[in-house]
Amino acid sequence: MPTFPSFSFLRRWPAWLAKHPLPGGSRLWVSLLSFGFVFAALIGNGPQLLATRLDPQGWLWLTIGVGISLLSLVVNGLAWTVGLRWLGFRPAWDACVRLYLRTNLLKYLPGGIWHLVARVQRLRRGEQAKANGDSGLLAAPAGSSLTTPQALVAVLLDPLLAASAALLLIPLGGWQGGLSLLALLPLVLLLPRWLNPLLARLERRRARQLAVELRPDELEALEPFALPGYPLLPLVPQLVFVLLRFLGFACCVLAFDQQLSLAWPSWLAGFLLAWTVGLVVPGAPGGLGVFEAVLLLRLGQEIPEAPLLAVALSYRLLVTLADVLAALTSWLDDALVAAAERRPSARAANGSMGQTGPTD
Repeated sequence: MPTFPSFSFLRRWPAWLAKHPLPGGSRLWVSLLSFGFVFAALIGNGPQLLATRLDPQGWLWLTIGVGISLLSLVVNGLAWTVGLRWLGFRPAWDACVRLYLRTNLLKYLPGGIWHLVARVQRLRRGEQAKANGDSGLLAAPAGSSLTTPQALVAVLLDPLLAASAALLLIPLGGWQGGLSLLALLPLVLLLPRWLNPLLARLERRRARQLAVELRPDELEALEPFALPGYPLLPLVPQLVFVLLRFLGFACCVLAFDQQLSLAWPSWLAGFLLAWTVGLVVPGAPGGLGVFEAVLLLRLGQEIPEAPLLAVALSYRLLVTLADVLAALTSWLDDALVAAAERRPSARAANGSMGQTGPTD
């Protein structure tokens, strides 16, 4: 009787991979493969890219794209604040949005997690940060600081909801050979029955990275923070955020006159898939290379590579510039708020000195 090969290895390969990690880690290899693919495409389409020129209308579209991308970051900060409110905390809206914009630029640092680290640390510091002159993030009665599990959930839930929102919109591009079935995945995973264990696993996995001063005994003693229900309320602003991200991408498509190369729903679906993979797959900081590689793989069969590369690279430059502008604006706003808060206290101090000063 013929025997068939056993598939037991497929069940054991995650444990095998954990015991035999790739040199440098999976993040390094994903980055190298993505950059290698994009670099090969650049070499193959170099002459066509060098011959590409933008007219004044194209530059105008890119400028509009920067503005839309900047607006999307503000909406993302508001979505994070809505999530804090849904979790049962009382966030200070302006301070939370400024923190989100200021830390977002840190995602480009090596490791790609420092924007998350900064938010977790800021939520945990609470009163100490407020005493150092930073604006309070949370108002009473929830308190001005969070426990480590609360801070971890407050930070890790945001990218999960953003990726879920993007996947939910992919069916707008049609059936796509069954790819639209991905929309069912977030609908199931966001159920508390599945989302709470997923977040608990992420908490324990990321706690050592995102809460760097935890001792091993504190790490083992972490009790996961349970969600209050289905996260429909914080999911809605995330849908607005990812649509604004696509509008910024659409400005790049219009800048290079590629709007007739593909129907807009197909552009949307291809962008959302590439953006989601760049967000969740461990690779270079900020999804550099991963987004571009997935976009080329997904749409490269329908659009010539040269204009598609021009669109992808211009979008990368556009969103990076928006990240820089958002961080600079937040830092400036923080400085103005701090100066405005110091001015009344200085006046009060001068007034009390004048009243209690020596008299002849």
